[in-house]
Amino acid sequence: MEALRVEADESAGKVEDLKSKVKSLEQENLQKEQEITSLQHKQSVLEQEVDKLEGMHNKAKGEAAESAQHGTQNESLQRKVQLLEEEAEENDRVLRETNEKLRQTDVKAGHYERKVQALETERDQWEQKYEEMAKKYSETKKELDDFVAEIGNI
Repeated sequence: MEALRVEADESAGKVEDLKSKVKSLEQENLQKEQEITSLQHKQSVLEQEVDKLEGMHNKAKGEAAESAQHGTQNESLQRKVQLLEEEAEENDRVLRETNEKLRQTDVKAGHYERKVQALETERDQWEQKYEEMAKKYSETKKELDDFVAEIGNI
């Protein structure tokens, strides 16, 4: 009976530990979701900047074509186009990196969600075991009380 009581106490402790782990993982999952949102916003801003730069790039190319007869002005515009292209390439690289980070974060979030589900399942199993043990304890206690009562009547 003492072993059942100890096992019931241990089960209750394990349930509390698992609840704590679930809460921790849920908090970590919330942080990852916030990071995803932040990266999505950053991606949106970078895409807008790329669009803006592409517009500026196209405008600079148009201006360069119109001023082909002016050598100095043409060289200046070509340099501007080159700088814009380099900046666009850099922004494309940053966008690719951001997309990769977003993908990795999505993978991690999925992993943590599966982990939380597994822990919740494990917690439910422990709770079920605890309930079974509590029921067995009650039944055994009742049997013992009945036995003590029978012995007392003898």
